[in-house]
Amino acid sequence: MCLAVPGEIIAEEQRNGLRIGRVRFGGIVREASLDFVPEAQLGDYVMVHVGFAISRVDAEEAARTYRILEEMGSLEDSPPSENPPR
Repeated sequence: MCLAVPGEIIAEEQRNGLRIGRVRFGGIVREASLDFVPEAQLGDYVMVHVGFAISRVDAEEAARTYRILEEMGSLEDSPPSENPPR
């Protein structure tokens, strides 16, 4: 099964003609290509699959997904409950 995980774009840059973002997944930050979601901006949540942001999601959907993944035991480092995804 393939899974896309929501994360918040916290930084972005152009690298070799590609738009690369730093995306926060709870307490983990990873780079992801933002080329498939040209409308996404800093502070937006995106669904990331194998290093590619594939769609934008709203903050409520991101929070709901984190809760489900946490219930399944699929998160090693979930977002702090006092500071959930916006």
